[in-house]
Amino acid sequence: MTTASSTTQRTRPRRLPSAAVVVLAALAPAGAALAQSAAGAPPGGSASSGPSRCTALHNDDQARLACFDQWAAQQTWQAPGASAAALGGATARESASLPPPVDTTLPATRIIDVARTEGCRDPQYSDVSRFWELESGTDCGTFSFRGYRPITVAIVASDSVNRQPTSAAPNHSAPVSTPYNTTENRIQLSVRTKLAQDLLTQGHPTLKDSVWFAYSQQSYWQLFTPQISRPFRATDHEPEVIYVYPTTAPLPWGWKWRYSGIGLVHQSNGQSEPLSRSWNRVYLMTGMELDNRWIMDARIWQRLPESANSDDNPGISDYIGRGELSVFWNVNKDNTVGATLRSSLSSSGRGSVRLQWMQTLGRGLWGGKSNLRLHTALFSGYGDSMIDYNRKRTVFSVGLSLVDF
Repeated sequence: MTTASSTTQRTRPRRLPSAAVVVLAALAPAGAALAQSAAGAPPGGSASSGPSRCTALHNDDQARLACFDQWAAQQTWQAPGASAAALGGATARESASLPPPVDTTLPATRIIDVARTEGCRDPQYSDVSRFWELESGTDCGTFSFRGYRPITVAIVASDSVNRQPTSAAPNHSAPVSTPYNTTENRIQLSVRTKLAQDLLTQGHPTLKDSVWFAYSQQSYWQLFTPQISRPFRATDHEPEVIYVYPTTAPLPWGWKWRYSGIGLVHQSNGQSEPLSRSWNRVYLMTGMELDNRWIMDARIWQRLPESANSDDNPGISDYIGRGELSVFWNVNKDNTVGATLRSSLSSSGRGSVRLQWMQTLGRGLWGGKSNLRLHTALFSGYGDSMIDYNRKRTVFSVGLSLVDF
């Protein structure tokens, strides 16, 4: 039977060994310091400078990770038993050498995960860097096939069609008219491969120059003209060699100069007289970007001279032009609009303008961005094809394009 005195009896506390007391006493200051750090208030700091500031960046995973990394680097480990006064001077000196706080307003492409190995398909880098593989992180190696211009299948409708092509060269005008339809099918194939890299940028930690070979082919197919057996009205072949040198120079208003280059291109339609058309050019090019939202490319070229006997299309530069300027705007992750203006840079005032809108369709492998686009374009001017080098026409097209692969 339990007595009243036994129910109120207190258990005597057990005494810890003296060694345990010493260990706990030594660890107490470190535990307090860790508790303060976990609460977001390191010694000498405030909660606003700790993890709470990083946690607030819940809408940007990359910026939040970078914030936590930098906060961890700023923590000062305090030895057990050391006084705050003894460490005050050292802490101040170390704080003075720490980097400034993370600027969370920087675009995501500025925070690079070096563990990723996607190369030219890594979305952490800008479109320009990935397209020309300007950096080590966007390198996909040599002799692998990539897209160049969009690979396109489209239906086009035009205000006119060249039924009887002409040229100022002797024996280069069609003797009869062919009843082509103004509605036809346009097919474009375009691929390239990198032949060499790191020729002039050896030793640079990130930038890589490169040499490319590209081939493009554009055909107009009279798909809707069964009465003449649906022929290919025009097919142009365009091989070229390109050298690209990367840059990172800042420009006014936040723009960045990303590359410059030189190229040699041959373009012809592979026909015999009287429909043969061809020319060779050497060009200079350059490109810049603004936060991966705006991309601007420019080219200027010089036709390589030919003798009068071998010139299929005299004065072609006065029609197609001597230079072009392209501007593209990434409206959002799924929509891109662009304009390309060509000019003869002469008193003739000829040239062309092309407007484009590309909209992403579906999703890519493993949930990434698809390479398939709904491609809508409007062209007006000279040189939509080699056979039309001296004929102005307006063409509207809608189709599917494969880009950025």
